[in-house]
Amino acid sequence: MPISFVHVLQLEPEITLFLALAIGYALGQIKFGSIQLGGVCGTLIVALLLGQAQVAIDPGIKNVFFVLFIFALGYAGGPQFFANLNAKGLRLALLCLIEVIVVVTLVLLATYWFKFDQGTAAGMLAGAATESAVVGTATDAISKLDLPVAQIRQLQANVVTAYSITYIFGLVTIVIVTSQIFPLLLRINLRQEAEKLWQEMGGNDVSAEAESAVPDVVGRSYRIQVDGQRLSVLQQQLGTQTTIVKVRRNGVYQEITPELALLRSDEILVLGLRQVLANKAPLLGEEFADPDSFHLILYRTEVILKNSDLDKTTLASLQLPTGMQIIGVQRGEHRLPPLPDLHLQLRDVLQVCISNTLSSTDSAVAIEKLGQRIRKTDKSNISFAALGIVSGIAIGMLSLKLGAIPLSLGTGGGALLSGLLFGWYQDKHMEVAGIPESALALLKDLGLAGFIACVGFSSGPQAITLIKQYGVSLPLIGVVVALVPACVSLFVGHFLLKLKAPILLGAIAGQQCSTPAISAIQTVAGNSTPLLGYTITYAVSNIVLPLLGPLIVALAGMLQHAA
Repeated sequence: MPISFVHVLQLEPEITLFLALAIGYALGQIKFGSIQLGGVCGTLIVALLLGQAQVAIDPGIKNVFFVLFIFALGYAGGPQFFANLNAKGLRLALLCLIEVIVVVTLVLLATYWFKFDQGTAAGMLAGAATESAVVGTATDAISKLDLPVAQIRQLQANVVTAYSITYIFGLVTIVIVTSQIFPLLLRINLRQEAEKLWQEMGGNDVSAEAESAVPDVVGRSYRIQVDGQRLSVLQQQLGTQTTIVKVRRNGVYQEITPELALLRSDEILVLGLRQVLANKAPLLGEEFADPDSFHLILYRTEVILKNSDLDKTTLASLQLPTGMQIIGVQRGEHRLPPLPDLHLQLRDVLQVCISNTLSSTDSAVAIEKLGQRIRKTDKSNISFAALGIVSGIAIGMLSLKLGAIPLSLGTGGGALLSGLLFGWYQDKHMEVAGIPESALALLKDLGLAGFIACVGFSSGPQAITLIKQYGVSLPLIGVVVALVPACVSLFVGHFLLKLKAPILLGAIAGQQCSTPAISAIQTVAGNSTPLLGYTITYAVSNIVLPLLGPLIVALAGMLQHAA
């Protein structure tokens, strides 16, 4: 007797799980204008549909996926989270505080007015704030409640359903308001403001396409057309993003000194960012197509900034030897534009290009003055990661009572805190093998998607009931909860903090951890200056928002008891 497709889904839940991931991530990649649901939301939608077939996934599998994700989230964010605990970071973190206070207040008001249960309230917060990790911390907190098993399952199902509805509307809202409506309210042309900021920070006139591309370094050769110009004068005209590394006169290499007077027909080799050199060519003379004759070889490495004397200094003020060039700056998960006036932070990762014109001794000394070279490895320290996860679960078991309501970090909050500390420690002691970036990305993506798929399967049968019960109220609340804190932050950032518009809009996208929003803002801005605000608020909110899961479950429970 042939087995139906539904029976296959029920008998082989492993197939169902990875089928949901495959279809969900494909669905999440589809763009609707500048809106993209993403793999997690796509997976949840597919899982809710497949869940109608009564697919049963072992709860232990769901918990394993979740703890892997939440530990990896903390581990990846730990270094930048602690690095931003300074005056500038705390100034922008005020927007994250606004996000927390306003979102929690609105969710509690809606919970009181519409008589939402704890699961619906938590899912509403997770979706409207577009923070998927809250789903995990909230469902984990609900599992610790002293309630019948059937009621706990219903509340957990409501978390997922409310999240799936409010997420879509919250995502669309934050993308549209930050990239389209807020610039109109500020009465600015965002592209012009971003270009102005780019110029103020020492950027050059290049196309938007070049600005958004990953900066690269090149060596180009020129013949000098004017006699008598000193090398130091020409270098000053070129700026800090290009360096003259070789001068050849009648086939003989000259010593590179500031006082060297260049003669007509001298051949020079210039090292610098490609888009910068393209604009500096008129200063250099006639380019000739034989740079290989200079025997230039470029080496690339990454250096983590650990010299406290260089914290808050600008990229242009770094005293680098001739032949060494900074071609990129990465802060957390985001690459920043390597502009001369970019203020560096401790723990920034500098992409450094070194030419063979610089001796290994000089390059080692220069790197040591910056910080520490990152030794790339693809090997994971499983013992270190497993110890971190065990520590997190143990921390999550600790609890205290808020009235009659038990309040604890739970497995999610404990693993997040443990990940923060282990990631921070490994970053401070790079001689200790940790988790490579690529492995960490897989843990986060697969862990969250797998967890969301599991809860989607269990919530599928109850999803229709919740939708019928609350109807249009959940989508509207999703819009309000996403819109109000963004508007408050716009007012505070513009009038009180006096932030420049591109940085402010990027920071608002970051306070909601919204990657689609920052992508839309950068598209409108035409360059990557909004990232300067996004990275700080993203690092803080990415850690703080997941902790709201247990909090909103406890507070919503207190409202129910009070009523």
